[in-house]
Amino acid sequence: MAGHSKWANIKHRKEKMDSVRGKIFTKLAREIMVAARLGGGDPEANPRLKAAIARAREANIPNENIQRAILKGTGELGAENYEEVFYEGYGPGGVAILLKIMTDNRNRTAGEIRHLFSKHGGNMGEAGSVQWIFEEKGYITVLKEENPGVTEEELLLMVLEAGAEDLKDDGEQFEIITSPESFENVKEALISSNIKTSVAEITMLPKTTVPVSGDDAQKLLKLLDLFEDHDDVQEVYANFELVD
Repeated sequence: MAGHSKWANIKHRKEKMDSVRGKIFTKLAREIMVAARLGGGDPEANPRLKAAIARAREANIPNENIQRAILKGTGELGAENYEEVFYEGYGPGGVAILLKIMTDNRNRTAGEIRHLFSKHGGNMGEAGSVQWIFEEKGYITVLKEENPGVTEEELLLMVLEAGAEDLKDDGEQFEIITSPESFENVKEALISSNIKTSVAEITMLPKTTVPVSGDDAQKLLKLLDLFEDHDDVQEVYANFELVD
């Protein structure tokens, strides 16, 4: 199977965002609301909602908060009018940046995002200017230290049978790539075999990457941090690879 670019350097680290509990709750609740509004409130019939609920539970969001977000999304508990949009552009070093946004005021959010791009060495692009660089995929990592005894051959056979597209031994972990449609099957196959995953999500993977270093890398990481801190930004995707 073809090798996959080192995702640890492509998808920006989330430690900072993950440490801000209240902000995580808000972002995940919005995702649940939008998923329920678009596909209905039954997670078994709505894969996006099912995935959003799983992420919320992993973040220890109380079940009552999850149910409230579903009811808001379906309009049974006073609908909140969030819409999902993508903003895109280029950062320092020519790195493509794709932002998944949920907002109740598109004009306000667009102005704030444009300001962050221009103030920190980037520029906001037109719709479609960089989105073609990314493709939606399922992404799962299996840490070796958490799964002693699991071999690459054993894991490869298992995930291929479940519908995975790619597996790579990345030293400390195995990386598994799936289509969005096969993601749940592969995830369930791992769970049923008692294999622990550290990351399991539907995400946007870049088809190509841009190496960045020095001042460009510092400026880029600062800009990505600011995007992740923005209340309306759900996800930040960028096609960079850090060079020592």
